[in-house]
Amino acid sequence: MLKVVNLKKSYSKFEVLKEISFEIKKGTVYGFLGQNGAGKSTTMNILTGLIDYNGGEIYINGKDFKANRFELIKKIGYLTENPVFYNYMNAYEYLSFLGEISGYKHDKIKYRIDELLELVKLKDAAKRRVGGYSRGMKQRLGVAIAMFNRPEILFLDEPTSALDPGGRMEMMDLIEGLKEQNITVFLSSHILSDVERVCDEVSILHQGKIILSDKLEELKNKYIQPIYDMEFEKKCSSISDALTRLDWVQNVQMEGSKKLSVYVKDINTANSRLLKELPIEDNHILSFQLRKNNLEDIFMRMVKNDGDI
Repeated sequence: MLKVVNLKKSYSKFEVLKEISFEIKKGTVYGFLGQNGAGKSTTMNILTGLIDYNGGEIYINGKDFKANRFELIKKIGYLTENPVFYNYMNAYEYLSFLGEISGYKHDKIKYRIDELLELVKLKDAAKRRVGGYSRGMKQRLGVAIAMFNRPEILFLDEPTSALDPGGRMEMMDLIEGLKEQNITVFLSSHILSDVERVCDEVSILHQGKIILSDKLEELKNKYIQPIYDMEFEKKCSSISDALTRLDWVQNVQMEGSKKLSVYVKDINTANSRLLKELPIEDNHILSFQLRKNNLEDIFMRMVKNDGDI
């Protein structure tokens, strides 16, 4: 569906993208992760034809993007992080206006609007002014606009950013619905629990380079790491210091002053020695639990170690 080979982008001497490569299969939801400034938005702006690039190749359905730009750009839909609307219009007027400037016939415009409003669950609010919409409603309207021309691949830049939990849930449900329709989705997000819920594959972009790319389930299996969560009766900074010095402990993170998360290299060693290695002091353990890491844990470890787990 989409293939990117050694994509480069520079502004003067500053390299934003350093020969990144990845491939997205049709009908999948692809998560594109990275910290602010990593190059995510630059990548999306290049792939949607908004800005040019300095080197590399882009293929959509096997066709070169530069050579077939005007044909291929019609297959793309794009929802920016902060979409701007004519707030005096209602959703029906806005989509009707979009259909007219796109050259649709009147009867097809009406059919497509009804179809899209049903998809994004805005049918009951179709005649309300967009200016009175919540942030979540505006984001869903943005998806409807991006989907109007029936794109084969939809780019979503931080679609749940600044949404409340209800708005995020609605957007995730919508993305899962697109997946069921075999629409390819390129999702950029910093909310890793959302990515974990809907994505089939993910890539992590760090300082202009892709440092990890794989199917989500493969990532979890490959980079699984045991984590022991402990809560103590009193402050436990001295316990944290003691555990950090053990060679089979990779990292210790404190949450507040009484909770520890201990990342270990060897679960068998940890099971037999962890409790024995705790300093002897008048500080009782209130809870002790083993968990396995999620996508956020993998992301933080990769970025912290610059791609080396």
